[in-house]
Amino acid sequence: MTSLIAWLDQVLLVTWTNLKSLRGRLGSAATAVVGVAGVVSVFVAVLSIAQGFRATMEGTGAPDRVLVMRSGASAEMNSLLRRDDVRIIENTPGIRRVDGEPAVSAELFVVVDVPKRSTGTQANVPLRGVQPGAFRVRDNVKIVEGRRFTPGRKEVIVGSGAAAEFAGLRVGNTLRWGRNEWTVVGRFDAGGTVADSEIWCDVGVLQPAYRRGSTFQAVYAKLTSPKAFDQFKAALTSDPRLDVEVKRESEYFADQSKALTQFISVAGTLIAVLMGIGAAFGALNTMYTAVASRTREIATLRALGFRPGPVVLSVLGESLALALVGGLVGGVLAYLFFNGYQVATLNWQSFSQVAFAFRITPVLLAQGMVYALVIGLVGGLFPAIRAARLPVATALREA
Repeated sequence: MTSLIAWLDQVLLVTWTNLKSLRGRLGSAATAVVGVAGVVSVFVAVLSIAQGFRATMEGTGAPDRVLVMRSGASAEMNSLLRRDDVRIIENTPGIRRVDGEPAVSAELFVVVDVPKRSTGTQANVPLRGVQPGAFRVRDNVKIVEGRRFTPGRKEVIVGSGAAAEFAGLRVGNTLRWGRNEWTVVGRFDAGGTVADSEIWCDVGVLQPAYRRGSTFQAVYAKLTSPKAFDQFKAALTSDPRLDVEVKRESEYFADQSKALTQFISVAGTLIAVLMGIGAAFGALNTMYTAVASRTREIATLRALGFRPGPVVLSVLGESLALALVGGLVGGVLAYLFFNGYQVATLNWQSFSQVAFAFRITPVLLAQGMVYALVIGLVGGLFPAIRAARLPVATALREA
Protein backbone atom coordinates (compact mmCIF):
# COMPACT_ATOMS: atom_id res chain seq x y z
CA MET A 1 0.00 0.00 0.00
CA THR A 2 2.84 2.35 0.86
CA SER A 3 4.56 1.69 -2.47
CA LEU A 4 1.31 2.41 -4.33
CA ILE A 5 0.90 5.73 -2.54
CA ALA A 6 4.51 6.63 -3.33
CA TRP A 7 3.95 5.72 -6.97
CA LEU A 8 0.81 7.89 -7.15
CA ASP A 9 2.68 10.75 -5.50
CA GLN A 10 5.31 10.51 -8.23
CA VAL A 11 2.62 10.58 -10.94
CA LEU A 12 0.96 13.67 -9.49
CA LEU A 13 4.24 15.48 -8.92
CA VAL A 14 5.62 14.87 -12.42
CA THR A 15 2.26 15.64 -14.08
CA TRP A 16 1.95 18.91 -12.17
CA THR A 17 5.52 19.86 -13.14
CA ASN A 18 4.74 19.14 -16.80
CA LEU A 19 1.58 21.26 -16.77
CA LYS A 20 3.40 24.19 -15.13
CA SER A 21 6.01 24.08 -17.88
CA LEU A 22 3.31 24.70 -20.53
CA ARG A 23 3.92 28.45 -20.17
CA GLY A 24 7.20 28.05 -22.00
CA ARG A 25 5.55 26.04 -24.78
CA LEU A 26 2.36 27.99 -25.41
CA GLY A 27 2.83 28.05 -29.18
CA SER A 28 3.04 24.30 -29.68
CA ALA A 29 0.38 23.66 -27.02
CA ALA A 30 -2.02 26.11 -28.68
CA THR A 31 -1.45 24.37 -32.03
CA ALA A 32 -2.50 21.05 -30.52
CA VAL A 33 -5.56 22.59 -28.84
CA VAL A 34 -6.70 24.33 -32.04
CA GLY A 35 -6.23 21.15 -34.06
CA VAL A 36 -8.34 19.08 -31.70
CA ALA A 37 -10.96 21.85 -31.43
CA GLY A 38 -11.29 21.96 -35.21
CA VAL A 39 -11.78 18.22 -35.44
CA VAL A 40 -14.37 18.11 -32.66
CA SER A 41 -16.33 21.09 -33.99
CA VAL A 42 -16.54 19.56 -37.47
CA PHE A 43 -17.38 16.13 -36.05
CA VAL A 44 -20.19 17.50 -33.87
CA ALA A 45 -21.52 19.90 -36.52
CA VAL A 46 -21.71 17.29 -39.28
CA LEU A 47 -23.36 14.67 -37.10
CA SER A 48 -25.81 17.29 -35.80
CA ILE A 49 -27.21 17.42 -39.33
CA ALA A 50 -28.18 13.77 -39.09
CA GLN A 51 -29.50 14.30 -35.55
CA GLY A 52 -31.66 17.23 -36.66
CA PHE A 53 -33.03 15.48 -39.72
CA ARG A 54 -33.77 12.32 -37.74
CA ALA A 55 -35.47 14.31 -34.98
CA THR A 56 -37.71 16.06 -37.51
CA MET A 57 -38.66 12.86 -39.29
CA GLU A 58 -39.08 10.66 -36.22
CA GLY A 59 -40.88 13.44 -34.36
CA THR A 60 -43.55 13.45 -37.03
CA GLY A 61 -46.51 11.35 -36.07
CA ALA A 62 -48.40 10.28 -33.01
CA PRO A 63 -49.04 6.68 -31.90
CA ASP A 64 -52.73 7.02 -32.81
CA ARG A 65 -52.10 8.36 -36.35
CA VAL A 66 -51.79 5.92 -39.25
CA LEU A 67 -50.92 5.97 -42.92
CA VAL A 68 -52.50 3.70 -45.54
CA MET A 69 -50.76 3.18 -48.90
CA ARG A 70 -50.82 0.65 -51.70
CA SER A 71 -49.12 -2.58 -50.72
CA GLY A 72 -45.46 -2.63 -51.76
CA ALA A 73 -45.12 1.16 -51.97
CA SER A 74 -42.01 2.43 -50.20
CA ALA A 75 -43.21 6.04 -50.16
CA GLU A 76 -46.27 8.11 -50.98
CA MET A 77 -44.79 9.12 -54.34
CA ASN A 78 -45.13 5.57 -55.71
CA SER A 79 -48.46 4.71 -54.09
CA LEU A 80 -51.88 4.79 -55.78
CA LEU A 81 -55.34 4.55 -54.22
CA ARG A 82 -58.73 4.81 -55.93
CA ARG A 83 -61.75 6.67 -54.63
CA ASP A 84 -63.47 3.36 -53.86
CA ASP A 85 -60.44 2.35 -51.76
CA VAL A 86 -60.75 5.57 -49.78
CA ARG A 87 -64.44 4.96 -49.06
CA ILE A 88 -63.68 1.50 -47.66
CA ILE A 89 -60.88 2.88 -45.48
CA GLU A 90 -63.08 5.70 -44.17
CA ASN A 91 -65.72 3.23 -42.97
CA THR A 92 -63.30 0.89 -41.18
CA PRO A 93 -63.92 0.57 -37.42
CA GLY A 94 -61.35 2.24 -35.18
CA ILE A 95 -61.27 5.70 -36.78
CA ARG A 96 -61.82 8.61 -34.41
CA ARG A 97 -64.62 11.08 -35.01
CA VAL A 98 -64.20 14.77 -34.19
CA ASP A 99 -67.35 16.91 -33.98
CA GLY A 100 -69.19 14.08 -35.66
CA GLU A 101 -66.79 13.92 -38.64
CA PRO A 102 -64.21 11.14 -39.26
CA ALA A 103 -60.59 12.10 -38.74
CA VAL A 104 -59.55 10.92 -42.20
CA SER A 105 -57.79 12.66 -45.08
CA ALA A 106 -57.15 11.16 -48.53
CA GLU A 107 -54.13 12.99 -49.93
CA LEU A 108 -52.10 13.58 -53.06
CA PHE A 109 -48.42 14.52 -53.02
CA VAL A 110 -46.60 16.34 -55.85
CA VAL A 111 -43.33 18.25 -56.06
CA VAL A 112 -43.10 21.89 -57.21
CA ASP A 113 -40.13 24.13 -57.95
CA VAL A 114 -39.53 26.95 -55.48
CA PRO A 115 -36.31 29.03 -55.25
CA LYS A 116 -34.25 28.84 -52.08
CA ARG A 117 -33.86 32.10 -50.20
CA SER A 118 -30.14 31.59 -49.63
CA THR A 119 -29.02 30.69 -53.16
CA GLY A 120 -31.94 31.38 -55.50
CA THR A 121 -31.61 27.89 -56.97
CA GLN A 122 -34.77 25.89 -57.62
CA ALA A 123 -35.63 23.23 -55.06
CA ASN A 124 -38.24 20.48 -54.91
CA VAL A 125 -40.89 21.44 -52.37
CA PRO A 126 -43.83 19.14 -51.53
CA LEU A 127 -47.28 20.43 -52.49
CA ARG A 128 -49.78 18.28 -50.64
CA GLY A 129 -53.44 18.09 -51.53
CA VAL A 130 -55.49 17.33 -48.42
CA GLN A 131 -59.11 16.93 -47.46
CA PRO A 132 -60.74 18.98 -44.66
CA GLY A 133 -60.17 16.01 -42.35
CA ALA A 134 -56.41 16.71 -42.47
CA PHE A 135 -56.82 19.25 -39.69
CA ARG A 136 -58.63 16.68 -37.56
CA VAL A 137 -55.96 14.07 -38.23
CA ARG A 138 -53.02 16.43 -37.57
CA ASP A 139 -54.37 18.38 -34.64
CA ASN A 140 -50.88 19.84 -34.01
CA VAL A 141 -51.19 22.02 -37.13
CA LYS A 142 -52.07 25.61 -36.21
CA ILE A 143 -52.66 28.60 -38.50
CA VAL A 144 -50.27 31.37 -37.37
CA GLU A 145 -50.87 33.87 -40.19
CA GLY A 146 -53.76 34.41 -42.55
CA ARG A 147 -56.39 31.67 -42.81
CA ARG A 148 -57.01 28.14 -44.08
CA PHE A 149 -57.55 27.56 -47.77
CA THR A 150 -61.16 27.40 -48.93
CA PRO A 151 -62.11 23.98 -50.40
CA GLY A 152 -62.65 24.22 -54.15
CA ARG A 153 -60.47 27.31 -54.57
CA LYS A 154 -56.93 27.61 -55.93
CA GLU A 155 -55.48 28.57 -52.57
CA VAL A 156 -52.57 27.24 -50.55
CA ILE A 157 -51.19 27.51 -47.03
CA VAL A 158 -47.48 27.09 -46.35
CA GLY A 159 -45.60 25.52 -43.46
CA SER A 160 -43.39 27.76 -41.33
CA GLY A 161 -40.26 25.84 -42.31
CA ALA A 162 -41.02 26.19 -46.02
CA ALA A 163 -41.81 29.90 -45.63
CA ALA A 164 -38.47 30.47 -43.89
CA GLU A 165 -36.34 28.51 -46.37
CA PHE A 166 -37.94 29.27 -49.73
CA ALA A 167 -38.71 32.52 -51.53
CA GLY A 168 -42.08 33.76 -52.74
CA LEU A 169 -44.23 31.98 -50.15
CA ARG A 170 -45.47 35.02 -48.28
CA VAL A 171 -49.17 35.39 -47.60
CA GLY A 172 -50.80 37.22 -50.52
CA ASN A 173 -48.34 36.04 -53.18
CA THR A 174 -49.54 34.28 -56.33
CA LEU A 175 -47.60 31.34 -57.81
CA ARG A 176 -48.09 29.12 -60.84
CA TRP A 177 -47.78 25.34 -60.45
CA GLY A 178 -49.24 22.75 -62.78
CA ARG A 179 -52.18 24.19 -64.67
CA ASN A 180 -53.20 26.63 -61.93
CA GLU A 181 -52.26 29.94 -60.39
CA TRP A 182 -52.32 29.57 -56.62
CA THR A 183 -52.74 32.27 -53.99
CA VAL A 184 -50.99 31.94 -50.63
CA VAL A 185 -53.67 32.66 -48.03
CA GLY A 186 -52.08 31.41 -44.82
CA ARG A 187 -49.08 30.08 -42.94
CA PHE A 188 -49.22 27.22 -40.46
CA ASP A 189 -46.97 25.74 -37.81
CA ALA A 190 -46.74 22.00 -37.24
CA GLY A 191 -44.39 21.95 -34.28
CA GLY A 192 -41.17 21.29 -36.20
CA THR A 193 -42.47 18.15 -37.94
CA VAL A 194 -42.24 17.25 -41.64
CA ALA A 195 -45.49 19.11 -42.38
CA ASP A 196 -43.66 22.38 -41.66
CA SER A 197 -41.73 21.83 -44.92
CA GLU A 198 -44.89 21.39 -47.00
CA ILE A 199 -47.43 23.49 -48.88
CA TRP A 200 -51.07 22.41 -48.48
CA CYS A 201 -54.07 22.87 -50.75
CA ASP A 202 -57.43 21.25 -51.48
CA VAL A 203 -56.85 17.80 -52.97
CA GLY A 204 -59.89 18.23 -55.22
CA VAL A 205 -58.21 21.23 -56.86
CA LEU A 206 -54.77 19.61 -57.06
CA GLN A 207 -55.97 16.48 -58.90
CA PRO A 208 -57.04 18.19 -62.16
CA ALA A 209 -54.10 20.62 -61.99
CA TYR A 210 -51.75 17.63 -62.39
CA ARG A 211 -54.08 15.37 -64.38
CA ARG A 212 -54.41 12.84 -61.58
CA GLY A 213 -58.09 12.10 -62.16
CA SER A 214 -59.75 10.87 -58.98
CA THR A 215 -56.71 9.09 -57.58
CA PHE A 216 -54.91 9.58 -54.27
CA GLN A 217 -51.62 8.35 -52.91
CA ALA A 218 -52.27 7.85 -49.22
CA VAL A 219 -54.94 8.05 -46.56
CA TYR A 220 -54.04 9.53 -43.18
CA ALA A 221 -56.31 8.71 -40.24
CA LYS A 222 -56.46 9.25 -36.51
CA LEU A 223 -57.57 6.24 -34.49
CA THR A 224 -59.68 6.10 -31.35
CA SER A 225 -56.55 5.05 -29.45
CA PRO A 226 -53.08 3.61 -30.14
CA LYS A 227 -54.41 0.20 -29.13
CA ALA A 228 -56.85 0.24 -32.05
CA PHE A 229 -53.99 0.00 -34.55
CA ASP A 230 -53.73 -3.79 -34.74
CA GLN A 231 -57.47 -4.26 -35.26
CA PHE A 232 -57.59 -1.45 -37.83
CA LYS A 233 -54.62 -2.88 -39.74
CA ALA A 234 -56.02 -6.43 -39.68
CA ALA A 235 -59.39 -5.24 -41.00
CA LEU A 236 -57.82 -3.47 -44.00
CA THR A 237 -55.14 -6.00 -44.91
CA SER A 238 -57.61 -8.89 -44.78
CA ASP A 239 -60.24 -7.12 -46.92
CA PRO A 240 -60.22 -8.81 -50.37
CA ARG A 241 -61.28 -5.54 -52.03
CA LEU A 242 -58.05 -3.83 -50.98
CA ASP A 243 -54.34 -4.27 -51.56
CA VAL A 244 -52.92 -1.91 -48.97
CA GLU A 245 -50.25 -1.54 -46.32
CA VAL A 246 -50.93 0.13 -42.98
CA LYS A 247 -48.24 1.84 -40.88
CA ARG A 248 -48.14 4.12 -37.90
CA GLU A 249 -47.24 7.59 -39.12
CA SER A 250 -44.21 7.73 -36.82
CA GLU A 251 -42.94 4.40 -38.17
CA TYR A 252 -43.32 5.58 -41.77
CA PHE A 253 -41.35 8.79 -41.29
CA ALA A 254 -38.67 7.01 -39.25
CA ASP A 255 -38.15 4.67 -42.22
CA GLN A 256 -37.97 7.69 -44.53
CA SER A 257 -35.08 9.15 -42.54
CA LYS A 258 -32.82 6.09 -42.49
CA ALA A 259 -31.00 6.42 -45.81
CA LEU A 260 -30.00 10.07 -45.44
CA THR A 261 -29.07 9.87 -41.74
CA GLN A 262 -26.91 6.81 -42.35
CA PHE A 263 -25.13 8.54 -45.23
CA ILE A 264 -24.51 11.71 -43.19
CA SER A 265 -23.31 9.70 -40.19
CA VAL A 266 -20.88 7.63 -42.27
CA ALA A 267 -19.61 10.63 -44.24
CA GLY A 268 -19.30 12.76 -41.10
CA THR A 269 -17.40 10.06 -39.25
CA LEU A 270 -15.05 9.54 -42.22
CA ILE A 271 -14.32 13.28 -42.41
CA ALA A 272 -13.72 13.41 -38.67
CA VAL A 273 -11.39 10.39 -38.79
CA LEU A 274 -9.30 11.95 -41.57
CA MET A 275 -9.11 15.26 -39.71
CA GLY A 276 -8.42 13.38 -36.48
CA ILE A 277 -5.37 11.74 -38.01
CA GLY A 278 -3.99 15.19 -38.79
CA ALA A 279 -4.79 16.42 -35.28
CA ALA A 280 -3.16 13.34 -33.75
CA PHE A 281 0.02 14.05 -35.69
CA GLY A 282 -0.12 17.62 -34.42
CA ALA A 283 -0.46 16.40 -30.84
CA LEU A 284 2.30 13.86 -31.48
CA ASN A 285 4.65 16.61 -32.67
CA THR A 286 3.73 18.80 -29.70
CA MET A 287 4.44 16.08 -27.17
CA TYR A 288 7.71 15.01 -28.84
CA THR A 289 8.79 18.66 -28.65
CA ALA A 290 7.78 18.75 -24.99
CA VAL A 291 9.81 15.64 -24.22
CA ALA A 292 12.83 16.89 -26.18
CA SER A 293 12.79 20.27 -24.39
CA ARG A 294 12.70 18.56 -20.99
CA THR A 295 15.30 15.85 -21.57
CA ARG A 296 17.50 17.03 -18.68
CA GLU A 297 14.48 17.36 -16.37
CA ILE A 298 13.22 13.86 -17.14
CA ALA A 299 16.71 12.38 -16.78
CA THR A 300 17.18 14.14 -13.44
CA LEU A 301 13.86 12.77 -12.16
CA ARG A 302 14.87 9.28 -13.25
CA ALA A 303 18.26 9.68 -11.54
CA LEU A 304 16.46 10.71 -8.34
CA GLY A 305 14.55 7.44 -8.37
CA PHE A 306 11.36 8.29 -10.24
CA ARG A 307 10.01 5.22 -12.01
CA PRO A 308 9.24 5.02 -15.75
CA GLY A 309 5.49 4.58 -15.08
CA PRO A 310 4.92 8.04 -13.56
CA VAL A 311 6.91 9.61 -16.41
CA VAL A 312 4.72 7.87 -19.01
CA LEU A 313 1.51 8.87 -17.26
CA SER A 314 2.67 12.46 -16.82
CA VAL A 315 3.30 12.89 -20.56
CA LEU A 316 -0.01 11.19 -21.38
CA GLY A 317 -1.73 13.39 -18.79
CA GLU A 318 -0.42 16.54 -20.47
CA SER A 319 -1.51 15.30 -23.90
CA LEU A 320 -4.98 14.37 -22.62
CA ALA A 321 -5.31 17.74 -20.85
CA LEU A 322 -4.57 19.59 -24.09
CA ALA A 323 -7.02 17.35 -25.96
CA LEU A 324 -9.67 17.92 -23.29
CA VAL A 325 -9.34 21.70 -23.63
CA GLY A 326 -9.50 21.39 -27.42
CA GLY A 327 -12.56 19.16 -27.19
CA LEU A 328 -14.34 21.62 -24.89
CA VAL A 329 -13.54 24.54 -27.17
CA GLY A 330 -14.67 22.62 -30.26
CA GLY A 331 -17.89 21.48 -28.61
CA VAL A 332 -18.77 24.99 -27.41
CA LEU A 333 -18.06 26.51 -30.84
CA ALA A 334 -20.18 23.88 -32.58
CA TYR A 335 -23.05 24.47 -30.17
CA LEU A 336 -22.92 28.27 -30.47
CA PHE A 337 -22.69 28.39 -34.25
CA PHE A 338 -24.71 25.37 -35.38
CA ASN A 339 -27.29 24.28 -32.81
CA GLY A 340 -30.72 25.31 -34.09
CA TYR A 341 -29.35 26.44 -37.47
CA GLN A 342 -32.22 26.09 -39.95
CA VAL A 343 -31.59 24.43 -43.31
CA ALA A 344 -33.39 22.34 -45.90
CA THR A 345 -32.15 19.21 -47.60
CA LEU A 346 -33.41 16.65 -50.06
CA ASN A 347 -35.19 13.62 -48.66
CA TRP A 348 -34.07 10.85 -51.00
CA GLN A 349 -37.21 8.77 -50.54
CA SER A 350 -39.63 11.53 -51.55
CA PHE A 351 -37.24 13.61 -53.72
CA SER A 352 -38.47 16.73 -51.96
CA GLN A 353 -36.97 19.23 -49.56
CA VAL A 354 -37.35 18.87 -45.79
CA ALA A 355 -36.65 21.88 -43.58
CA PHE A 356 -35.02 21.07 -40.25
CA ALA A 357 -32.62 22.49 -37.67
CA PHE A 358 -29.18 21.22 -36.68
CA ARG A 359 -29.51 19.41 -33.37
CA ILE A 360 -26.52 19.18 -31.03
CA THR A 361 -27.41 16.84 -28.19
CA PRO A 362 -25.54 16.08 -24.95
CA VAL A 363 -24.78 12.61 -26.31
CA LEU A 364 -23.22 14.12 -29.43
CA LEU A 365 -21.10 16.48 -27.34
CA ALA A 366 -19.98 13.54 -25.19
CA GLN A 367 -19.00 11.63 -28.33
CA GLY A 368 -16.94 14.63 -29.43
CA MET A 369 -15.15 14.73 -26.09
CA VAL A 370 -14.37 11.02 -26.25
CA TYR A 371 -12.99 11.47 -29.75
CA ALA A 372 -10.81 14.36 -28.51
CA LEU A 373 -9.42 12.19 -25.72
CA VAL A 374 -8.65 9.40 -28.21
CA ILE A 375 -6.67 11.91 -30.29
CA GLY A 376 -4.84 13.03 -27.15
CA LEU A 377 -4.08 9.45 -26.15
CA VAL A 378 -2.69 8.57 -29.58
CA GLY A 379 -0.72 11.83 -29.74
CA GLY A 380 0.87 11.35 -26.32
CA LEU A 381 1.48 7.62 -26.23
CA PHE A 382 4.68 7.34 -28.30
CA PRO A 383 6.36 10.44 -26.82
CA ALA A 384 5.50 9.08 -23.36
CA ILE A 385 7.14 5.74 -24.14
CA ARG A 386 10.23 7.54 -25.48
CA ALA A 387 10.46 9.62 -22.31
CA ALA A 388 10.24 6.49 -20.14
CA ARG A 389 12.92 4.65 -22.15
CA LEU A 390 15.32 7.59 -22.22
CA PRO A 391 18.74 6.35 -20.94
CA VAL A 392 19.53 8.46 -17.89
CA ALA A 393 23.27 8.81 -18.45
CA THR A 394 22.91 9.57 -22.17
CA ALA A 395 20.16 12.09 -21.55
CA LEU A 396 22.21 13.94 -18.95
CA ARG A 397 25.20 14.15 -21.32
CA GLU A 398 23.06 15.32 -24.29
CA ALA A 399 21.27 17.93 -22.24
